[in-house]
Amino acid sequence: MSHDPYGVGRVLEPRGVLPQQALRLDPSLPLRRDELLLSVQALNVDAASFRQLRRACGDDRAAIARAIAEIVSQRGKLQNPVTGSGGMLLGTVREIGPEYPARSGLAVGDRVVTLVSLTLTPLHLQEIRSVDLHRDRVEVTGHAILFASGVFARLPDDLPEALVLAALDVCGAPALTARHVRGGQRVLLIGAGKSGALCAAQAKRSGAAHVLACDIDPAVVLELERLGYAEAIVGDATQALPVADAVRRATNGALCDLVINVASVPGTEMASLLSVRDGGTVIFFSMATGFTQAALGAEGIGKDATLIIGNGFVPGHAELTLDLLRAEPPLRRLLEGRFVPRTG
Repeated sequence: MSHDPYGVGRVLEPRGVLPQQALRLDPSLPLRRDELLLSVQALNVDAASFRQLRRACGDDRAAIARAIAEIVSQRGKLQNPVTGSGGMLLGTVREIGPEYPARSGLAVGDRVVTLVSLTLTPLHLQEIRSVDLHRDRVEVTGHAILFASGVFARLPDDLPEALVLAALDVCGAPALTARHVRGGQRVLLIGAGKSGALCAAQAKRSGAAHVLACDIDPAVVLELERLGYAEAIVGDATQALPVADAVRRATNGALCDLVINVASVPGTEMASLLSVRDGGTVIFFSMATGFTQAALGAEGIGKDATLIIGNGFVPGHAELTLDLLRAEPPLRRLLEGRFVPRTG
């Protein structure tokens, strides 16, 4: 039986809190009896965090690498002090504690993707080898520790590694979409990046009658429209009124039953709230969301809607997302084009 399933014993400051709330974690070895040790090959940084780092560092890869190294050195984990978010990692099983609950069927050398945030994962970096500005990915050497409660997925053999890492980084979003979409609904995606693409495809598979996608980048949202996953709205979701007007026109005034916000920038709460009908639901999956602004904003405009904080963990979320990629070749090709480096 696990003695410390949530890793409280790894918290250095302040004592007694859970690892995600901690200012500093202890990533030191040796491994404890109910933990899993991973050799880390790559970090997939949360989109909101990576965007902030790019802006702060002026897209200088070396400066971004230094910033990430400093955060990890100071905190013993990757938790952006501005956004509060982290990401996930790709690694290889290096050691399995004798009381680690998922040790059955797991072997040293297995390649895995973590499905818990880097904001609560003890992490030590020896080197940052490269920074990919377009894939939010950082190639590293180092080690990480998973607690007994940590969730991971083995890397499948039939999909490219870079595609799996990118998709599983946000696999809670399409899983929540599958949970909440009902047949015949009108659904709006705020954000048409990888999360938006996965959610749009899943909404169609779940029987949504009308899927809209809004993004400031015409290329990404028009590509979703070309593939038949969503009707495009080119717009800046930080400008709530124009976006809401576009949604109203697209739905003949009915607005949407469900809005899923996966934007990687702050300030999109009101566009989401103005675009949902009374009695509808808004899922704020973005780590850039200001939840105070969302709650008070709904009150301020008199919007009777259910507001849901997107939980990155949904049972079966990794399997659902990988099966979605297998079942939807256009979606797979779209994301491969964005995240899988070309060879030759």
